[in-house]
Amino acid sequence: MNRLNDIPVLLDVVEAGSFSAAAERLNLTRSAVAKSIARLESRLGVRLFHRTTRRQSLTEEGLLFHERCLRAVEEIRLGETLLESGRREIRGRLRISLPVVFGRRVIAPILTGLIDRHPLLELDLAFSDRVVDLLDEGFDLAVRNGNLPDTPDLMVRRVGGQRMTVCAAPAYLARRPAPETLDDLVGHDGVVYARRDGAKGWVFPTETDPDRVVRPPARLRLDDIEAIHDAACAGLGLAWLPCWLVRDGLSSGALCEVLTGVKSLTFDAYAVWPRAPMMTPRLRLVIDELVAKLPTAMD
Repeated sequence: MNRLNDIPVLLDVVEAGSFSAAAERLNLTRSAVAKSIARLESRLGVRLFHRTTRRQSLTEEGLLFHERCLRAVEEIRLGETLLESGRREIRGRLRISLPVVFGRRVIAPILTGLIDRHPLLELDLAFSDRVVDLLDEGFDLAVRNGNLPDTPDLMVRRVGGQRMTVCAAPAYLARRPAPETLDDLVGHDGVVYARRDGAKGWVFPTETDPDRVVRPPARLRLDDIEAIHDAACAGLGLAWLPCWLVRDGLSSGALCEVLTGVKSLTFDAYAVWPRAPMMTPRLRLVIDELVAKLPTAMD
């Protein structure tokens, strides 16, 4: 069995693109990774990699061996899935990528409830607004908002929708009459979401035409929706935010919803995971839980 110990290192080197990157992923030194590959090449009697100072690429023999190793690993994973599906208890580990605020406030409470009910289930939750590469970075699942590109290596399932609304603090509305139409927004201060590529427009569906995009005047631009929420509560202007984020503020009177006669945009939320011959029971459990619980959590 010791002869198999170097194969996971080979797979990580190919996936990571270099010995150094694989060493970082495996928490090993670059020297240890190189020695592992050297042992494998010595045992097989072939050179598996073309080596340069910057990158390693597979030789023809390396390509053939790597393909066979991938097939073997997939068969092992399939066997684990078949065994796991026959157990009564859900077990195992999932790495899940979540948007920062949406993930922390809405999704994490749902998933931590699963931990209580399934003591053998392990969840690693990573919060980032960056679109991670599930395959390269080793994630089992991600939750993403908005339109998704068509990617053949990934599976997608809609798990809910985030309705957007325009709101402001009573103190702001005491100074400026509430807007009644989208045209009125040009006369108001907006607290808007912005990143390096500029401020994002507020999108409103129409019955027949393409969605209307409005960009209200903004003296305050922020790249965090919680900060936008706090600024709106402080009376600094109108904000366009998801309903789940402003729910408590609307209930307490800290915020007031405006433009209630205008149709609201809803961003779809999706579960995204790598395509595989079979879905593990733990992954199916998490996705089904999101489908069941997220719509209520986002109202």
